[in-house]
Amino acid sequence: MRVGVLTGGGDSPGINAALRSIVRFGAKHNVEVFGFLEGWRGPMENLMQPLTTADVSGLLHIGGTILGSSRTNPFTLEGGPECVVDTMKANAIDCLVAIGGDDTMGVAHHLSEYGVKAIGIPQTIDNDIAGTDYSLGFFSALEAITDALDRLHTTAASHHRVLILEVMGRDAGWLSLMGGVAGGADVILVPEEPFKVDSIFEKIKRRELLKKRFSIVIVAEGASPEGLNGQVVDEAEVDAFGHMRLGGVGQYIANKLSERMHIPVRVTNLAYLQRGGSPAPFDRILATRFGAAAIEFALEGTFDVMTALHGMKIEAIPLGEALKQTRPVPAGLTYLIDLFE
Repeated sequence: MRVGVLTGGGDSPGINAALRSIVRFGAKHNVEVFGFLEGWRGPMENLMQPLTTADVSGLLHIGGTILGSSRTNPFTLEGGPECVVDTMKANAIDCLVAIGGDDTMGVAHHLSEYGVKAIGIPQTIDNDIAGTDYSLGFFSALEAITDALDRLHTTAASHHRVLILEVMGRDAGWLSLMGGVAGGADVILVPEEPFKVDSIFEKIKRRELLKKRFSIVIVAEGASPEGLNGQVVDEAEVDAFGHMRLGGVGQYIANKLSERMHIPVRVTNLAYLQRGGSPAPFDRILATRFGAAAIEFALEGTFDVMTALHGMKIEAIPLGEALKQTRPVPAGLTYLIDLFE
């Protein structure tokens, strides 16, 4: 069997560990693995290279992706899907493993209509893919966010400031909620619940009454102020999958608070720092299990599925089911936002 693999969308720590697992587990079962470069651009333009065990040696702790990535969408380009099919046939690729978020795996799912046999591996620090307990990269990003909050606490306390940390999370607040809890944030804002600047101000004032002369606010980039029509965006242009670039909600809050606060308000946008670096141990293990499972599914002839973590088990779920909707933070966990109010 000949398996192709690509990595699309934003990178997450653990992708290289998954590639390593796919190649090494594949070698045990006489599966040849080929890497497509630059996301979906690879199979569209026949940008491909063989991957051997030597190629993936030492990748377990390396972040990013050796294959490169892009936000190329074959379905927005004339003849794009047909190019992917032609490349697969020309190279006798039996199936394709797509490592990425809902956009990357969405392309893989739609290509099944063209006869492409594909398997998805969920990879996004946002942890917003339905059907799996955790996506690859989430715990590594959570570790970075917790560390950032620990560091911000010392400065906030020393200088008596309100410090706002903006983190990723377009549609789901897993990072801001879990990061806020782990890092002891005083105010946690998520996309699932519109916020009021007045409420943030009141929480900070209550802390002042308790002789707390600083506050830490964590906010997901997709969190929306009540009354604002939509999310705060950094750029109005959309990418190949129709997404606007979010950013600026932290500064929006800072501007509103500064009008009323007598102590300084400062913003830190963690941006790509939360997405880069070495994968956390959990992500290394999850990547290894996801990669091996993808090869197992291919050998079994199970396609148009996604690897999913359910408790301690790795199972195959239909890509169509996983992509029906995003995975928000459930109501049963949002109580953590005001746990210590």
